[in-house]
Amino acid sequence: MDQEIMKKAEVLIEALPYIQRFNRKVIIIKYGGSAMVDEELKRNVIKDAVLLKLVGFKPIIVHGGGKEISKWVGKVGMEPKFVNGLRVTDASTMEIAEMVLNRVNKNLVQLIQQLGIKAVGISGKDGGLLHVHKKDSDGQDIGFVGEIDAVEPKILYDLLEKDFLPIVCPIGYDDRFDTYNINADDAACAIAKAMKAEKLAFLTDIEGVYRDFNDKSTLISELTIEEAEEFIKSGAAMGGMIPKLSNCVDALKNGVSRVHILDGRIPHCVLLEIFTHKGIGTAILNKSETRYYHE
Repeated sequence: MDQEIMKKAEVLIEALPYIQRFNRKVIIIKYGGSAMVDEELKRNVIKDAVLLKLVGFKPIIVHGGGKEISKWVGKVGMEPKFVNGLRVTDASTMEIAEMVLNRVNKNLVQLIQQLGIKAVGISGKDGGLLHVHKKDSDGQDIGFVGEIDAVEPKILYDLLEKDFLPIVCPIGYDDRFDTYNINADDAACAIAKAMKAEKLAFLTDIEGVYRDFNDKSTLISELTIEEAEEFIKSGAAMGGMIPKLSNCVDALKNGVSRVHILDGRIPHCVLLEIFTHKGIGTAILNKSETRYYHE
């Protein structure tokens, strides 16, 4: 018997307990980083989401589009402005951001539809999904940037019930129905909490969480909430990883079972993390979860 064929059979059998465990469960995929820019990686992420849908999971994609927004802001001759790493979103920038995010959104819908799955792209405005208030940065005005107050997930449940794969872009509105741009990590986390999702997967441009960022052999495969909090306090978490880890801990304390931080530059990273015993990124788990499913 061809060894290659046997290996394929083994991979499928290894995936079986995970398919059984997560059947009909909601999985939120926060899609960003290089995987949004590289066309080949983009197709791989979309194929992963389609496969999850076909084996009985309920995936929801939440995407950003920061690089694309910056590109279009530049195209119209405006200079992107940032305060403390956050984009300053004045009225003109907000207009461009909404157009660009909707364009990205419908492109993802198109890719999924090409693979024979029904997809619907929405923003946080649809069905009142994301309700926000104006966010500032250490007292500084950063324009139309929103902090999420409430999530109304009914529209997502309705779409899942009708067998659609929802794709959400992070735009919401406030009490006065003014439009705001929202950090995509925050949006994915808030939606995962509201739906008590089984899994929340962040696609990033690093392999996961490292004990020592400069030593790639120190990748951490699994963390409990307590270990993640200790890691943040210790000062070992670098820059952008601190808010990401804080988001993860917040999600787990509010009903999400597992959060995964994955390298979106690795083809099919979502499948490798969800369907293999070892996984490839960092998984953070709540108290009720066993460390490894197969043990």
